[in-house]
Amino acid sequence: MTTTTTKPRTRHPYITRKKGTCGGKPIIAGTRIKVSQIAIEYERMGMTPDEIVEAHPHLTLPQIHSALSYYYENVEAINAQIRAERLFVEEMMKLHPGSVLQEKIARARRRKAARAAKRG
Repeated sequence: MTTTTTKPRTRHPYITRKKGTCGGKPIIAGTRIKVSQIAIEYERMGMTPDEIVEAHPHLTLPQIHSALSYYYENVEAINAQIRAERLFVEEMMKLHPGSVLQEKIARARRRKAARAAKRG
């Protein structure tokens, strides 16, 4: 006789999904902060949970830990969401090159390079 055990799903009381809010993606309840944003800040930007709370003072440490727990239980789905959002941004940048901000940054870099060339 073989037995299979299924791991019970963890409850995430601070995480919700709402149709019409952030595309129905998992968010921290009462906010528009997506679980994927918290995952990016923690995993890719190297922020600690305390630093994430500092960056989002309206959030609490339990909310951050709940978001991270949800992320790790759904890592493949959340990472797919992050990839899809990144591809969307890249596509929009191709369709709309030369934003005002990008132009200002490019001008500032050219001025800085010109000043450095004059000095030496």
